[in-house]
Formats: sequence, structure tokens, C-alpha cells
Amino acid sequence: MSYIIADNLVKKYGNDDATVTAISGINFEIEAGEFVGIMGESGAGKSTLLSILGAMNKPTDGTLIVDDIDIYSLGQEQRADFRREFLGFIFQSFHLVPYLTVLENVMLPLAIIKERKKQKRLMAEEALDHVGLADKALRLPNQISGGEKERVAIARAIVNEPPVLLADEPTGNLDSKTSQEIMKLLQKLNEDGMTIVMVTHSNECAPYAQRILSVSDGALVQDNFNLKSPADYPN
Repeated sequence: MSYIIADNLVKKYGNDDATVTAISGINFEIEAGEFVGIMGESGAGKSTLLSILGAMNKPTDGTLIVDDIDIYSLGQEQRADFRREFLGFIFQSFHLVPYLTVLENVMLPLAIIKERKKQKRLMAEEALDHVGLADKALRLPNQISGGEKERVAIARAIVNEPPVLLADEPTGNLDSKTSQEIMKLLQKLNEDGMTIVMVTHSNECAPYAQRILSVSDGALVQDNFNLKSPADYPN
């Protein structure tokens, strides 16, 4: 059975007089360990779909199953527990706390788990080492580069070792060279067994995914497997 199953997902905003359909009957399945990209024009529904996959945005209709769990049949506290246990999030904006050190920023997701502070620090140090920033642990965010900030954001997302990583335009604020470095890091995490779902508009980043879901006007219009060249990827 597939690890993630989206069954007829629909998301509408507004009321009967003025309804906007952001997601319109989307269906797909993702196997454990896949690296899936979501592409489409601005306003196509990519980020809305990712927020539904992230258990943060209840669909108007349809179901989302992850690891045999019907996510939106859970209560809010149970969904929060699910997010903490199963999901890591990376956003286009780094969302680092400016007055906390790199290490302290990475430790933030661990604040609500029952573990000794020493153990939490060790987990954060291991995550930073994983993204190649062990030597920057005590610096503040304004003392590191944009690419390093994104690596800190990735370390924070993986510090509790979630099985699924959701990334929304993870290279949107980075130059081409740094973007490639970040994508190679995500590729390595995927090779190590992490399931990754990434929203991107970049034909340079998309080939790192094994599969592309193309979204247009809230609908899934194409599901492409095993694309080899940037020219193969939808704009």
C-alpha cells in the first residue's frame, strides 16, 4: 500500500455567493522513499496542496492517508502530534529566530518533546553536522550566508528524524550555485530514505525529483515519472 494517498482532495474558500476553488479533485499516491516535485504556474494551487499534505489545511472534501492514518479524521491535537512525529517543513523564507544561535534555532522543534536538554542539544548538533554546518552552531543568523540559513532550516526540519519532508520553494531566495548545493543535500536525504515532496517553479531544481506532479487551476493535469532532462519538465 502507498505511504501517502490523496483521494479526491478539494479545497474551497469563501461562501456560496463567492467561492474560490483552490484544489479541485486531486488524486495521487506516493510511495515511501520517493522524491516528488509539484510544479505549476503561480496560483495553480501548489502551496495549498502542500499545506493539505502537511496536515495544516483541512480539505473541503476528500481524504488524505499517510501511513494508514486518515489525517483529517484526527482532532487538532492529534494532528499536531502527527506533524511533530511524521513531518519536517522547509519554506522559501528561512523563518529563523534572529536572536537565537544556529544551534538554538535547530533545537526549536524539540522544545515540546520529553527529553533532556543535553540530548536535545546532541540531536541538534547531529542535524547540523548532517547539513555541513557543525562549525557554525554558535553563530547568529545574521552571521551566516543565505545558503547556510537554508541549511539551518533543513537541519531544523530533520532534527527529529521525520519520515516525510515537505519543501515549499526551498531555493527560491538563493542563487543558482547555492540552489544546486541545497538540491544535492535534499537528494542525499532522499537517498538515505526520507520521502520528500517539494513545490518548485524551477526547471533546474525539478530534475532532482524522481517524479513531477503538474498542477493547473487547482487540478492535477499530469503525473510524470522518470524524467531525465530539464527539457522534459513542465514549465
